[in-house]
Amino acid sequence: MCDYAKASHLYDLSLRKLIGLILLAVNLWIIPSAWAIPKIQSWNTPNGTKVLFVSAPELPMLDVRVVFNAGSAREAKPGVALLTNSLLTQGAGQWDVEQIAERLEAVGVTLSTGSLRDMSWLSLRTLIMQPALNTALETLTAILGKPLFTAKDLKRLRNTMLVALNQEEQKPGTMGTRALYKAIYGNHPYANYPTGTKEAVASINRNDIQAHYNKYYVAKNAIIALVGAIDRKQAEQIATQITSGLTTGATPPKLPKVPKLDRNQLELLDFPITQSHIYIGQPCITRNDPDYFPLYVGNHILGGSGLVSLLSKEIRERRGLSYSVSSALRPMQQQGPFIMGLQTKNSQAKQALGLLMQILQRFVQTGPSAVELDAAKRNITGSFPLGIASNSAIAEYLSMIGFYNYPLDYLDTFIAKINAVTAEQIKAAFQRHIHPKHLVTVIVGPVQ
Repeated sequence: MCDYAKASHLYDLSLRKLIGLILLAVNLWIIPSAWAIPKIQSWNTPNGTKVLFVSAPELPMLDVRVVFNAGSAREAKPGVALLTNSLLTQGAGQWDVEQIAERLEAVGVTLSTGSLRDMSWLSLRTLIMQPALNTALETLTAILGKPLFTAKDLKRLRNTMLVALNQEEQKPGTMGTRALYKAIYGNHPYANYPTGTKEAVASINRNDIQAHYNKYYVAKNAIIALVGAIDRKQAEQIATQITSGLTTGATPPKLPKVPKLDRNQLELLDFPITQSHIYIGQPCITRNDPDYFPLYVGNHILGGSGLVSLLSKEIRERRGLSYSVSSALRPMQQQGPFIMGLQTKNSQAKQALGLLMQILQRFVQTGPSAVELDAAKRNITGSFPLGIASNSAIAEYLSMIGFYNYPLDYLDTFIAKINAVTAEQIKAAFQRHIHPKHLVTVIVGPVQ
C-alpha cells in the first residue's frame, strides 16, 4: 500500500472511530435541558420554502427534515407517492444508489424517507464537522433536486412493493385497516392506502413518478426543519442550499372535505384465523380543529393510554376478552379518523364488540371522571418533555408545526392547553364529533 493510500486508510479509520464515539455519546447522553422548551425561529428561503429552526449547540450534530405536501392523498395512481419518495434516495446527480450509500456511510450520515396520506418526507442526521457536513448537504441537495428515477431502480422498488402487498394479504390487521379506511372515506383521497394496490403499483411507470415529483416536490410545497449546533446564518445558508435544485412551484389546493357518515355500516372479511380482528371508525377532526385538545385528552382516557385506559381495564383486565384493545385519534389536513380496535377469540367477537360499543356510548354520554381526567393530564404532561428530549424528535415536531400551520409557540403552550381541558369540554367535544350511530365496523375472521 502506497503512503497516500495508507494515509487515506488511516484517516478513514480515524474518522469512523471519531464518528462512532460521538454517536455513542449521543445515545448515552441525557440532554441537560430536556425540560426546557426550545426557541423556534422561522423564515422562508428565497424560492419560497418555509423553514423552522432550533439551535441546539450541546452536540456537534445537525438534524434535517424536509416535508412535502405529497402523500397518498395527492397521488394520481395508488402507490405513486410512496414509490416516488422511496426512489429519491436510489440515485441522484452523478451517483447511483450504492454510491449514495457509500458517501453517507463513510461520514456517519443517516438518511431515511417516509410517506403517509398527508405528507412525504426525508430525514437526515449528520455531524457538523467536515467533511461530514458538506458531504451530507451536497448529497441531500442532489437527492431533492436531481433524482434520477432510472428504469432499473423503478423496477426493483416496484417489485419490492408488490412483494410487500402480497404479504399484506396474509395480515388480517392490514386487511382490516385497509377496509376500514375504504369504507370510511369512499371516494375521498384519504381512502387511498399509502402502499397502493397490486394492480396500480404494477402499472406505475417513470412518467407517473416524474409527474408526481414535478408537481409536488417544489420549493413552495416544502417545509424544512433544522435542529442542531448551527447558528441562524448557517441555517439560512443550509436551507437555501438544499432547496436550490427545486423549482419554485406552488402549494396544491386544499383537499376536499370528508363526507359525513349517515348510518352504521358493517363489513365482514372472511379469514381463517383463531382471533377475530375488529376495527371501528368514522371521520373525526382536522389538525386545526378547536376541539383537538379535549378530544386528545379524552381519547387518552378512553383507549389511547395503553393498559391504564378505560377500554383496556374493562375489556382486557376485568373480562379477559382481548389482550390488545385501543382507540386512536388521527387528525389530518381534512377530517382524519377516530378508530377503535381489538383482537379476540372468534367465539367472543360478538360479546367484545358489544362491550366496546357500550363503553364508547357511555363515555360520549358522560365524559370522564375527575380522577380519570387528573390521571390523564399527569400522564400526558409528565411524558411530554421526554418527547422533545432529542434533536430528531424536535425536528419532527417542527416539521409538523410548519406543515399544519401551528403557531410557533405550540410547544410552549402544549402543557398549559392540556391542563386547561375540563371534563365538560371532553364530553361536549366527543358529543360533537363521535357519533356511535354513524360508525363503520370491520371484522376480519371466519364468517359464520
